[in-house]
Amino acid sequence: MRVVRQADGQVRLDVTGKAPGRGAYVHDKFACWQLALTGGRLAHALKLDQLAEADRAELQAYAAALPKDDETAA
Repeated sequence: MRVVRQADGQVRLDVTGKAPGRGAYVHDKFACWQLALTGGRLAHALKLDQLAEADRAELQAYAAALPKDDETAA
């Protein structure tokens, strides 16, 4: 999934992969999102000092809906 920092500084999910702005890709795995959000890796990739709390909350909500690594598809 692509995450984009828009010109106004807001960070959003980019489901089309074509939104303008500084983008970064994160695998659609819960563990990858946890690393990206807690380790500051996503903020670094988007050239931010840190993610705003509102942006972090939105991205964490998306990550929470992803299957956990120990859940396998049938």
